[in-house]
Amino acid sequence: MSYYLEAVGLTKKFDDVVALRDAQIRVERGNALVLLGPSGCGKTTLLRIVAGLDVPDEGSVVVAGETLTASDTHIAPEYRRIGMVFQDWALFPHMSVARNVAFGLSKAEVEAGRVDEALEMVGLSGYGTRYPGALSGGQAQRVALARALAPRPQVMLFDEPFSNLDSELRGKVRSEVAALMREVGMTSVFVTHDQEEAFVLGDTVAVMREGRILQTDTPAGIYSSPVSSWVASFVGEANIVPGDAGGGSIATAVGSLPAANGLRGSCSAVIRPEHLLVSSGGDGTISSVEFYGHDSTYRVALNDATYTVRVASAPNFQPGDMVSISYAGPAVVAFPETQS
Repeated sequence: MSYYLEAVGLTKKFDDVVALRDAQIRVERGNALVLLGPSGCGKTTLLRIVAGLDVPDEGSVVVAGETLTASDTHIAPEYRRIGMVFQDWALFPHMSVARNVAFGLSKAEVEAGRVDEALEMVGLSGYGTRYPGALSGGQAQRVALARALAPRPQVMLFDEPFSNLDSELRGKVRSEVAALMREVGMTSVFVTHDQEEAFVLGDTVAVMREGRILQTDTPAGIYSSPVSSWVASFVGEANIVPGDAGGGSIATAVGSLPAANGLRGSCSAVIRPEHLLVSSGGDGTISSVEFYGHDSTYRVALNDATYTVRVASAPNFQPGDMVSISYAGPAVVAFPETQS
C-alpha cells in the first residue's frame, strides 16, 4: 500500500539520550495520525524530524512520493510544504492578523488572496485588521492555523496545539480543527499526551513510550485491544486484575471472564470500568464515589485491591456500603504476568 506520509526507521540520539528508537509512522492521504505518549517519550522529536527541524541519525521521511530525509538527503524545512502549528501559537503581537497570516508568503501569493482564503477557512473572515492581543485564545489558535494553511501545505503538523486553552475552549477548538482538517482533506499529524484528545483527533493513534512506538491502530482498536497492560492503562482507565487463564476463560476475584486470546497460566487481565457491575451486599466496600453528571465512578475495595466501576447513572451507593462486583462485557485481553 502506498502512503502519503511515511517515516521509517527513525532513530535519534541527543548526546547519550536515545529520543527515538526505530520509530515509523504511515499516514494515508487526508487522514489524521496522533502521536500519543507521556512527556519525554520522543513524540515531539519525531514531529520535528518530519518537519525537517531535526535530522535523524537513521531513517527516512517520504511525503507524496518525494524523499525529504534519508541517509544522503535532507530537504530544508522551508522547501518541504509542511505546515506546523506550535504549542504557543507563535503569533507576532506587533503585527495584524493579516500580516501574521501573510508571514512567509511571497508577494505574489499575498496578491493572489491567500491570506483572505486562509482566514475564511478557519472562520475568521474580517479579522485581518485586528491584533493578537485583541483575540480570544480560540481565535488566536485559529490565526496560527490560518498562517500554517496559507502556503497550501501537503501535510500539517500540530505540536500540543490546544494545551494553552482552558478545558471548555480546548474541547471546542480541537473539534473544530479536526472537522476542518477532514473538510479540506489535509493529511495531518498531532502530538498530545491526552488520551481523550487523541481519540477525538485521530483516524489512527500511535502510542509511544521511551522513544518507541508500541502500538498503532484506530482509537477503538487501541482501547479494546491494547498490546500491553501499560498501553491499556495509558489510553483510559483500566483495572489490571491478576488471574489464571485456561480453557477460554480467566479466573479472577470478580469471577470467570471470557478470554480474548489463548493465554494459559498466571496473567493480568484488562477490565474496563464500564464493564463492571456493582450490586448491594457482598464482600466489597465502596471507598469513594465521583459523580460527573453524565455518569458516576465508584472505587470498590475488595480482597486487598481497589476496583474502578463506571455506571451511566447517578450514584446509588455511598462510601462505606457493602457491595459485590461482577463482569458484564466482551472477551477481555490478558497478558502474561511478567509483561508490562
